[in-house]
Amino acid sequence: MRRPALAMPGWLPLDGFLLALVATVGLAALLPVTGQAAVVADNTTTVAVAGLFFLYGARLSARETTAGLAHWRLHLSVLACTFVLFPALGLAAGALVPLVLTPQLHTGLLFLCLVPSTIQSSIAFTSVARGNVAAAIVAGSFSSLVGVVVTPVLAGLLLGASGGFSVGSLLSIALHLLVPFLAGQLLRRWVGGFVARHRRVLGYADRGSILLVVYTAFSHGMADGVWQQVTWARLLALLGVEAALLATMLTLTSYGARRLGFPYADRVAITFAGSKKSLAAGLPMASVLFGADAGLAVLPLMLFHQMQLMVCAILARRYAARAPHTPAPPPTPGTTAPTPRPSDAARAPSA
Repeated sequence: MRRPALAMPGWLPLDGFLLALVATVGLAALLPVTGQAAVVADNTTTVAVAGLFFLYGARLSARETTAGLAHWRLHLSVLACTFVLFPALGLAAGALVPLVLTPQLHTGLLFLCLVPSTIQSSIAFTSVARGNVAAAIVAGSFSSLVGVVVTPVLAGLLLGASGGFSVGSLLSIALHLLVPFLAGQLLRRWVGGFVARHRRVLGYADRGSILLVVYTAFSHGMADGVWQQVTWARLLALLGVEAALLATMLTLTSYGARRLGFPYADRVAITFAGSKKSLAAGLPMASVLFGADAGLAVLPLMLFHQMQLMVCAILARRYAARAPHTPAPPPTPGTTAPTPRPSDAARAPSA
């Protein structure tokens, strides 16, 4: 059987959007926004984040979401992994402070454990591994929907105790994230078609908003001198902790789905949707939750984003190699069936 063609080496799915994020961090280090310009940038970021969540609400199809309710055991399993197991592991990592992680890096790691799962990359990897793609679509949608409410609440409960988050910020969350999201849902009947027709152009607006969030957050970090508190040894330690976190979640989701009796295709969807975190949802949330202190808070999420893409690309190919054989329907004469590619997931900012 002919192997799928890859746009880049399967073992190294470089994420173009992450490269843009790294370039933005470099720009913030060289030319941080300060003074009155920083105030303008903060206000612009606030508006951009509200617009971003409005688009999220306008894109989420209620029909598609309700259609997957029949598979409630699978979706409940993914939500439990995303909002129960991940936070529990993040809290347990507090034992590594201050020997391995600084308090600021642990706050960022814990925040990483609170954000929703991915949509685009979970779908792409599930497809490559010959899993239940429809379930991955609905599971990712549920996670994003629940995360708009659950992530800020968990942040208030878990990060507030460590001084990294103010519970009073919940009102700001409702105003800047939840209200625009609900407005998008309510107006979807009228704006949904426009959003769908201009998905590519609005996708660039998504990415631009997120890059603006990163630029302002890291500019504040430069102005406050927070990067002088992080050494290369601490960054390497953070990478090691995140590798252990990802390995643990991949093991738990795979083993747990098997013990719960899910068939192969569903186990694949649970493994990829339940073990990954959304960069596109997490960065805007961090800008509202942490404000000027968001720089170090988003660093663990950015590193975990690329790590999960690299590891899951390898894992998806191995799953596909041992997947139960299911004969594909014959292609229409004169056409060839498209082959999913692991690198497709690396193009999505919410990977």
